[in-house]
Amino acid sequence: MKLILSITAFFVFSLNAIFSQSFTGGSDSILDLQTINIPVNVSGLPSNINITSFGLEQVCINLTHTYLADIDVSLVSPDGTVVTLIANIGGGDDDFQNTCLRADASNTLATGAAPFSGTFKPMGQMGLVNNGQNPNGTWFLRITDNYGADQGFLQNFTLTFGNTPATYFQFTESDLPIVVINTNGQTIVDDPKILADMGIIYNGEGVRNHLTDPKNEYNGKIGIEIRGNYSASLPQKPYALELQDINGNSIDLPILGMPAENDWLLIANYNDKSFARNVLPYYLFDTMGHYAVRCRYVDVVINGEYRGIYLFSEKIKRDSNRVDIPKLDINETTGQDVTGGYILKIDYWDNSNSWLLNYHPIGFPTLDIHMVYYYPDPAVIVPEQKTYIQGFINDFETALYGPNFADTAIGYRKYIGTTSFIDYFIINELARNVDGYKKSRFFYKDKDKNDGTLRKLKAGPVWDFDWALKDMWAGSEDGSEFMYGNVDQDVDAPGWYIRLLEDSTFRDELRCRYDDLRRTILQESYLNQKIDSIAAKVNESQVWHFETWSNLGLATGTGEVQAPSQTYAEEVQRLKDWLQRRLAWLDDNIPGTLNGCSFTGIDENNFQELGVQAFPNPFKDQISVKFASDFNQTIQYKLMDQAGRLIEEKAVQINAQNGNQLQIKGLENLETGVYLLEISFKGQKVVSKLLK
Repeated sequence: MKLILSITAFFVFSLNAIFSQSFTGGSDSILDLQTINIPVNVSGLPSNINITSFGLEQVCINLTHTYLADIDVSLVSPDGTVVTLIANIGGGDDDFQNTCLRADASNTLATGAAPFSGTFKPMGQMGLVNNGQNPNGTWFLRITDNYGADQGFLQNFTLTFGNTPATYFQFTESDLPIVVINTNGQTIVDDPKILADMGIIYNGEGVRNHLTDPKNEYNGKIGIEIRGNYSASLPQKPYALELQDINGNSIDLPILGMPAENDWLLIANYNDKSFARNVLPYYLFDTMGHYAVRCRYVDVVINGEYRGIYLFSEKIKRDSNRVDIPKLDINETTGQDVTGGYILKIDYWDNSNSWLLNYHPIGFPTLDIHMVYYYPDPAVIVPEQKTYIQGFINDFETALYGPNFADTAIGYRKYIGTTSFIDYFIINELARNVDGYKKSRFFYKDKDKNDGTLRKLKAGPVWDFDWALKDMWAGSEDGSEFMYGNVDQDVDAPGWYIRLLEDSTFRDELRCRYDDLRRTILQESYLNQKIDSIAAKVNESQVWHFETWSNLGLATGTGEVQAPSQTYAEEVQRLKDWLQRRLAWLDDNIPGTLNGCSFTGIDENNFQELGVQAFPNPFKDQISVKFASDFNQTIQYKLMDQAGRLIEEKAVQINAQNGNQLQIKGLENLETGVYLLEISFKGQKVVSKLLK
């Protein structure tokens, strides 16, 4: 009996040894903006590979390239399964030499440095190929070079199959909506969009979503491409999506409770381990009464591979439900028609998408500033429209830098909505956003009124806070200092705030607005509550996200001063602590005084205690004020802006005949911002803050 067992053991050992086998593929050039597929033929293996007993164990690569972050490397199995091995890692350094990828490796590529040599975890779920398929056939190593200027050469690669097969995280369900994308064998590139299929599974708030559930939120075609600049170089790619019908035409549909549109974004969270750095500023800017992009947390699966938590987000776009300005057609070139609407931005520019401003920032006489056309698109905007908007910006800068710049009639206030500029300043300085003034910085202008009244330039929407809300090796390292004056960065910025803050009235308005917000949405307790609600929403999925990308506890290339957080809970607490520190510094350093500030000492409780209700809040074109049913008084009301300037004042009898209500109408032309409604009667005075 012992002899038989020994023979059996020897047979099993020999069988295992026979089926631990490697296959080596050939070489090819890696050329700019091209994808290559290098084959290797596999034969003589069992007809089934899996994650338990036998399958793909390891992939080893030797290649040269002069800018590794340009390339993505993936593996394509005989049944068409595509798995990511390497994606935009290594920055501008060179080469993978004797680089082996194993799912059970202890080190990630993020812990290594070029030329990468040794054994690392792949950047995707390599074990997905061990799905029961027959491995005998042709496999491909697929390499995509996403950018120009640098090229390389694949020397060889090796696939090893054995008895310790790669496993993978098997994503099946989530509390978050699930976005499923199938590219049908195509590679998603920077440009152009490829045609793909997308389904969204969402069964409602508080209801579990399963991959096997019907795609009930969306199920159809999309165009998809990689988007972004620095973020596109990170392993978790951001994407731009366009909803399409079967004929390739764009279609507008509501997604996850957001208004109907065809253009959407999937914002990656590789560089934001708190998952809150974009959502929090958007929420605050919206609460302050301005448009900010709406977004929803989702789990994303691409070609069967779980890719982590994304923000399914609106794109900044001219639309009645987004940046609400009129459509500007190419034939609108004169009179009132040509005056709007426009969306502009400070961002990466070239001579085809921008123009050179006529003024240099104060203190930076050698900086040339370019303004980028965003809407209408640079390829569509016509010369007459370019001439108009260039002239408008030049008139504004001429007034801003002129001797009468603070004059309320002929100075800069004639051209810009100061409330939006103040709120934009507060949000970006709160976040200490290094990109807030030089990149992804938006402005918009509405069409002038029918009577010829000028519509002003507004600041916003706010955008892109990946490099914010943390101490960076940029500007300051301890949460102090203002960012508005750092205009000589990789993209030069106009530095308008340097001049605006020379106006004492602007400074005082800024201080007044900041002080009011500190008693409401910028209280530490309020911000902490919002951060906690975000953390609770993603708490389950963040585990899978970090398991997939293996970047928790590792630096991700954004120059953070502190060593990376080692747990998600630590990252969340660190964000709260940073905000507390930043707010304390801003409290001591925000310019201006509270002299004459209309918000100082306001207690809104007395408004409700007397049975008076003002709504809606925020309002759009009118305010309704409801009094108690037995109220029968003549009241005096005043509507004022945040600086205390009177907008409207009137005495009104309130009684049962008018439903015990006051209607204040005709407010559609007021600027976005905060307003004070003061009501006086029989020696009493109550005040309420309202947002528009």
